[in-house]
Amino acid sequence: MKPKSKSKKTFKIVTGIIIFLTLPSLLFFGFVFFKYNQDLPTGIQGEKADALALKMLDALDYDAYKNTNYIEWTFKRRHHFEWKKNENICDVFWKEYRVNLNLKDYALSNVYVHSFKMKGDMAEELIDEAIKIFNNDSFWLVAPYKVFDEGVERRLVTLDNNEEALLVTYTSGGTTPGDSYLWLFDETGKPKSFKMWTSILPIGGLEATWSDWITTDGGAQLPTFHKLLVIGLEMDVVKGTE
Repeated sequence: MKPKSKSKKTFKIVTGIIIFLTLPSLLFFGFVFFKYNQDLPTGIQGEKADALALKMLDALDYDAYKNTNYIEWTFKRRHHFEWKKNENICDVFWKEYRVNLNLKDYALSNVYVHSFKMKGDMAEELIDEAIKIFNNDSFWLVAPYKVFDEGVERRLVTLDNNEEALLVTYTSGGTTPGDSYLWLFDETGKPKSFKMWTSILPIGGLEATWSDWITTDGGAQLPTFHKLLVIGLEMDVVKGTE
């Protein structure tokens, strides 16, 4: 009887710990879901949507961005990037890894661990990881400049306050095609935030700010901070040159 009683007591303790750890998370998720979850808005494609997208690009000096051939930044103090934009090459650094990522042909990428060149399955896995890291972290830096990329749909959305917003849907490319973002603007047409409907977020319509913009040596305007709920996403050592 004693072993059975001990087993029952252990089960109760483990169950109690699981409830203690998960219940606050479930309550927080429920609160956030009912407070922030929104349906994907509908909008109208066409000239007016494209005109709003062009207004955003003008506010950010898109020509300066196009002429910026080198961009360097660190995302959340975890990943570092040295992007030779004109060559379609980006060195992606994290932990003890460096992937010289060829953005035009991933197969031509080179992988290093502690400065030693790697090949085989491990190299392929690290290339795949570097692609995901680059796609995500570069999006948080240069997403406004991608509104006319191939496979992107643009829609004009009229908000409840009669202001205009730009709904951008990525139908192809990247790591998670199908994601949508609703850009919100300040009085100059510059992005101040976007709302997200993505496959990796269980809540639709979460809003992230785009702020603390800097102008690089090359003239491109890039953000250095985003706030998502209570989470801050920082960009450090942001540089850009022609």
